[in-house]
Amino acid sequence: MAPREGSLEAPTRHPLDWKSEKFYDKENLLEEMERIFDLCHGCRRCVSLCNSFPTLFDLVDESETMEVDGVKKQDYWKVVDHCYLCDLCYMTKCPYIPPHEWNIDFPHVMLRAKAVQFKEQGASMRNKMLSATDTVGSIAGIPVIAQTVNTVNKIKPVRKIMQATLGISADAKLPKYTSKPFRKRFKASGIASEAGELTTGKVALFSTCYGNRNEPGMNEDLVAVLEHNGIPVELTEKEQCCGMPKLELGDLEAVAAAKEANIPVLAKLVDEGYDLMAAVPSCALMFKQELPLMFPDDADVKKVQEAFYDPFEYLMLRHKEGKLNTKFPNALGKVAYHVACHLRVQNIGLKTRDVLQLIPDTDVMPIERCSGHDGTYAVKKEFNAVANKICRPVVNKVKQAEAEHYTSDCMMAGHHIENNLDDGSHAKHPMTLLRMAYDI
Repeated sequence: MAPREGSLEAPTRHPLDWKSEKFYDKENLLEEMERIFDLCHGCRRCVSLCNSFPTLFDLVDESETMEVDGVKKQDYWKVVDHCYLCDLCYMTKCPYIPPHEWNIDFPHVMLRAKAVQFKEQGASMRNKMLSATDTVGSIAGIPVIAQTVNTVNKIKPVRKIMQATLGISADAKLPKYTSKPFRKRFKASGIASEAGELTTGKVALFSTCYGNRNEPGMNEDLVAVLEHNGIPVELTEKEQCCGMPKLELGDLEAVAAAKEANIPVLAKLVDEGYDLMAAVPSCALMFKQELPLMFPDDADVKKVQEAFYDPFEYLMLRHKEGKLNTKFPNALGKVAYHVACHLRVQNIGLKTRDVLQLIPDTDVMPIERCSGHDGTYAVKKEFNAVANKICRPVVNKVKQAEAEHYTSDCMMAGHHIENNLDDGSHAKHPMTLLRMAYDI
């Protein structure tokens, strides 16, 4: 009997068997990569996503056999290098994911390849630095140093030197650092909470490395909006990087160490009646999907997963409960809204759009395409041009919209779009836009 052509069943995501010996068996890995690459070559539905697929298909088409068996095994790593584990191929494109008998999980085989590569070779100095968000942020956030770093990052000759010595693209927009992080700015309001059927009505905020050291205003806007809606906010007592940069590097032991630092703190807050939240989609995804797949039998990981929300997902739940303030003094007009990849794969729908469209005289145009940034991919010398190419359709959509504002739930993606627009305009976080509409 011939295999089914695609599947209409709900996808099944299998846990990541990263502690088994087989996981790190390179020959077994290469066999699985060949199997999956051969199936992908026969379909090619994902060619419009990241550069992994065009790289794979070019390797096949340029081989002697024009099949996967003609591609050299050492060239498989070129495909791996371009995968930034966004999961869009799995969640939005592939018709052969489990429970289909072909059992294709392209992101997990890429993650396995990155883990094998990391175990064999470790990481370059650049990649270690880019993934050490806590350490770099704490140093770059020291007064005077923060100003120096921000100034130096704008000097073209210095950026050329950084490109030559560190491999950090001279053309990439690098994040700014603040000497007054969000965790030092935050003050609890002490307002009373009001629980609903779906929400507890009080939030513990995981500020994230980026929201703490690079874009504290994003978190300040989030807190202001929540408190305007009668939702008290507390900060997690302590936090470490969620582990996403280390996951993308294939350093799974470092991800496990971050989990051991964060999960007990977050689980305790859940026990105390708090809902959990992070303004950065990648960090929310880490707790809602990646850690549960790595630690499927950990009860605290499961507890945190069930209590973790995207901010606009949470606001829409409050709206369903009749507890969202829908009095907006200010209209936003037309908004071009880039839907971040790590938000799309959370399977929550376009909740940011839905909330913003509650604002009178506001028209939100979603753009469901990858920006190509991926936190570190776009800042690497060898990938910057490709990242800009991936971003081009998003930029074209923003230009065509002729909107008053353009926005993204991921501000790194927003700034990447901003950099490619190169017209002096600035992306705003959707929570910033919501705060503007509330006039608070």
